[in-house]
Formats: sequence, structure tokens, C-alpha cells
Amino acid sequence: MGHSSIVNIPKTQMECLSSSLCFLLLFTISTSFLNVDATFTGTYGVNYGRLADNIPSPHSVVTLLKAAKIKNIRIYDAAPEVLTAFKGSGIEIVVGLGTEFLKEISIGEDRAITWIKENVQPYLPGTHISGIAVGNEILGAPDRVLWEVLLPAVKNVYSALGQLGLASSIEVSSPHSEAVFANSYPPSACIFKEDIAGYMKPLLEFFSQIKSPFYINAYPFLAYKSDPEHINLNYALFKSNPGILDTKTNLHYDNMFDAMVDASYFALEKAGYDKMEVIVSETGWASKGDQDEAGADAQNARTYNLNLKKRLAKKKGTPHRPKMVVKAYIFALFNENLKPGPTSERNFGLFKADGSISYDIGFTGLVAPNAASSSLLNYKGMGFRGWFHSSHTWVFTSCAAVLLLILSST
Repeated sequence: MGHSSIVNIPKTQMECLSSSLCFLLLFTISTSFLNVDATFTGTYGVNYGRLADNIPSPHSVVTLLKAAKIKNIRIYDAAPEVLTAFKGSGIEIVVGLGTEFLKEISIGEDRAITWIKENVQPYLPGTHISGIAVGNEILGAPDRVLWEVLLPAVKNVYSALGQLGLASSIEVSSPHSEAVFANSYPPSACIFKEDIAGYMKPLLEFFSQIKSPFYINAYPFLAYKSDPEHINLNYALFKSNPGILDTKTNLHYDNMFDAMVDASYFALEKAGYDKMEVIVSETGWASKGDQDEAGADAQNARTYNLNLKKRLAKKKGTPHRPKMVVKAYIFALFNENLKPGPTSERNFGLFKADGSISYDIGFTGLVAPNAASSSLLNYKGMGFRGWFHSSHTWVFTSCAAVLLLILSST
């Protein structure tokens, strides 16, 4: 019935309808691709580490992520096979500019332009690259030369994105470890280490100018492992416990994760950046560890990650910043068998190397690729033909052509 009334529309009216539809589609796409706020969809993301020789292919990972409804991913490089596999997935991905590139990139904007042209631009807009993380845990690390080149590298990456017309759609950031803080207990006492502050403050000033958040890798597991005698395990795992009272602010904390986030906010305030958002770029719990790694077992890992998932789903803030919704990326997607260090380092995965779940927190393991592809085909098969008779598919063909032309030029 709906078809018959549309089939007889004169061509001039169809052209008007076509123009209107094209405008609507172009507006929708332009706003979605040019909005830096879309860096993080919802509140939950996962780090996709790949230091392993036995994990599923990137194409299979896309299937797994879709089944788990995970919409945000961080990787630690800009691997072509990953960025190609994520094309058309709709998943927001933050790529990493590896530490090994920092010195070179810091030299000049032209080096940054070359890196972006080779590692980012070719995959746009099909792959939703929403951010570039410049280095990882640089400040506080042993190599002080990297402390000095971090800010110039960040500035050159941002400037290069501007030159290429991508600064409004790709966020520039640099995640930090807890090593940047001199003290984080209680949260209100948190400050940046004196030797780091000289590098941190100029970096924060630049990120404040370009409206980038402060990214922190916050691990209650590491805190508990370092001092199991004095830290309540239930406090670290979001389980029932007396909590702590910050007597300076009279704020009560019933879990360490919130306390770590607020500690970052207090440090930022003391540095003069009270408007900057804090996002947790890494957090997680090991499901296995060495004998001296307290708390590293599957039950605790399940408890932490399940409770964290529930906490993030509430889309609420912290005691100190109740209106600032907390967002976090979990570490990690897989157990990574080639990671160096203690046993725990190779056992942070929500999923095992074969794609099955490490423990149940509501996700499913890998499903057969055929099932995913067939459902995708069914979705594509609906297309716009449910709206218009096939004899008028020229309306949408012309729209598609215009869209492809514009997107390819961006």
C-alpha cells in the first residue's frame, strides 16, 4: 500500500525528495564524523592488546566485539590489519603512536603528517579512528629524554591533524600511570610528583586548550598486590566494606576505583585544571599470577570486572565529581602470552586466546563468523527498498554517489 502511493510521484517531486534525503543524510554523516565528543560511546571500552601469537584474527575480533556490544577499543599501535578489519564495524578505535616514534615525531610537524598519512588517513572514514594516544605512561618512566619530547610530539600530531583537516574529528591524548602522583591517599591529598610537574603542567595546558581529557591507567589490583596487609580486598573489588572517609573533604569512598579517579581530579585542581575530564584508559584484574602476586586469581578477576561493568553502566560520577560520568577502558581483551614480566601480565584478558570467555561477566565468546555475516547480509538486504519501489532506487543511488564523493575527499 505504501509503495503504490510513491510509485506515481512525478519525477520533479522525486528529485525534490531526493535532495531532501541527501541533505538529511549528509548532515547526519557530517555531524557524526566531525564531532570529537564521539571519541567514547557510552562508558565502557576495552584495550585490545596484541602481544600474543595465538589470539584470534582481527576480523574475528570484530565479530566478538559486536556480540559483546563493546563499542570502544584502544590499540597500542596502528596495525594495518586491525584498522582494515574494523572498517564498517562502527566501533570507535583509538590508535597508539608508539613510544619508539616520539623522538622522530617531536622534531617537526612534517614527520607527524607523514605518520598520519601512512597510519591513519588511508582508513578513514570507513574505520572510526576517534583518537591518537601519543605514547603510553611516558612521564614517570625511566627514560627522561622521552619526558622532554612528549609535549613537542603531542603538539606536532595535533598540528598535523589540523593541516589534514582531521583535528575536529580525532582527539589527541597521552595516558599516564599512577607513577605521576606523589601521593594519592586520601584522594584529596593527591598531587603530581615535583620532578614530573614541570613536564606535566605544560602538557595539561596544551590539552586544556584543545579540550582533551586526562587519561589515567588506574589499577586497584596493583595497589592491592603491593600492600595486601593494609588494603581491604573487598574495597578493591567493589564488594561490601566499611570504605574510607576522606576527612579533609568528608567524602566517603566504598571502592578504590572511585578513589583513584577522584585522586586524579584533586591533582588536576591543584595544578590549575579543575575543568578537565578524567577518563580511565586502563584498569583490570589479573586472573592468574605468581605466588607473590596477592589477589591474582580468576574469582577476583571476575568479581572486579563484573562489578566495574555494573558500576560503569550506571553512568554516574564519583563522590567528588558526581555529575562527571565515569568512563573506562578495561585491560584487556585477551590474555597475551608474549608479554614480559610476572605471570599476571599475561593474564588480564576478559577472553582466552581461543576467543572463549575467561570467566562469566555477561559476555559471550566468539560466535561462528557465518552467523554474523548472514545477519549482516539480512540487514543490508533490507536497505532502503522497504521505503521505495525498486524502480526508484536511483534516488538512493545518487545520494550514495554524492556521499561517497564527499567522504572520499575528507
